[in-house]
Amino acid sequence: MAEVTAQTTIERRIAESTAFSIILALSFSHLLNDMMQSLVPSLYPLIKNTYGLNFVQIGVITLTMQVTSSMVQPLVGLVADKKPQPYSLTLGMCATLAGLLLLAGAVHYVMVLVAVALMGVGSAVFHPEASRVARIASGGAQRHGLAQSLFQVGGNIGSATGPILAALIVIPKGQGTVGWFSCVALLAMVVLFGVGSWYRREHPPSRRARYTMAAPNLSRRHVAISLVILLSLVFSKAFYQASLSTYYTFYLMSKFHLSMARAQVYLFIFLASVAVGTLVGGPIGDRIGRKAVIWGSILGAVPFALMLPFANLFWTPILTVLIGATMASASSAIIVYAIDLVPGKIGTMAGLFFGLSFGMAGVGAAALGSLADWTSIDTVYRVCAFLPLMGLLTVFLPDLRRAAIRA
Repeated sequence: MAEVTAQTTIERRIAESTAFSIILALSFSHLLNDMMQSLVPSLYPLIKNTYGLNFVQIGVITLTMQVTSSMVQPLVGLVADKKPQPYSLTLGMCATLAGLLLLAGAVHYVMVLVAVALMGVGSAVFHPEASRVARIASGGAQRHGLAQSLFQVGGNIGSATGPILAALIVIPKGQGTVGWFSCVALLAMVVLFGVGSWYRREHPPSRRARYTMAAPNLSRRHVAISLVILLSLVFSKAFYQASLSTYYTFYLMSKFHLSMARAQVYLFIFLASVAVGTLVGGPIGDRIGRKAVIWGSILGAVPFALMLPFANLFWTPILTVLIGATMASASSAIIVYAIDLVPGKIGTMAGLFFGLSFGMAGVGAAALGSLADWTSIDTVYRVCAFLPLMGLLTVFLPDLRRAAIRA
């Protein structure tokens, strides 16, 4: 009997180790995916000069990529929940590969828009399905936040790496060097093929029911209101982060007369702080609850956001680091909270919230670009400073831990 128990324990540990390696593989793939995606905004100063664009047209590039992604993601998640496709992650990366090659050879503005639209489709296929597989590989509710954070932090690191690679490789050598990153897409395809093989082998339809948690003891109306609140919080986060990820380099170059290369370094620092906040937020949410993390994250950024437009060059990167880390700590908490609200719809919820985040970032980039053209870059940051105040809506979210206990 003792031998059987020991054997079972060994098998369980091997399974947990394998599942953890899958989460890391997904995180690594997320790093590669978002590194390629982040090349686009990093190239905005170069693209602006090459094609003679204004800020509105720059915002439309972000809008095209993000809205394409946001429209497709919820549909991909819905289909994945009903009929999982283990190798869809690999196929989605093919669209990103095609977009990179087209962007490298683009000779006019319309080709740029088509290229970023293809990259948006690739991202749309990747995020909901990868998020769903990461949750399944987590091993239980006590590690859902950790798994989501590890998955998301890969994307944050990739987003932070993209501007540095753009500054070191693409900007000095020209837009055509974007094609070199097709090798990155091919590497991601190989890794994701392995993830798909693991999922197909270890999680046939007969085993999938065990990964559906019990629904919280809440009415449909309460669940719907909670989802609307979460979507509102995502709106405020996405708009504010769009102001930094899209126009931060222009802000630094305009206000402090920095070079393009030096401004990219400051953008890297901001994006790195987002990665740190994402990594920390998930495990904290597992321990103290998602609602508490959401409270502290979004409202905690308010004083720093209000000070940013008046800061000098010394304080500006410090404040953006605090803003990035604080706001990002709620990223995984919001998605896990939404999935816990509607269990059994992992892909749908992940697709909806990732998609809305990307879509709102795109809309925000276009709208803020118009504001910058009409007024100034400084005005953009003065207006956006009040967006984190929407975090006050968190007070109306139920405590899912208590709801689960009542159930």
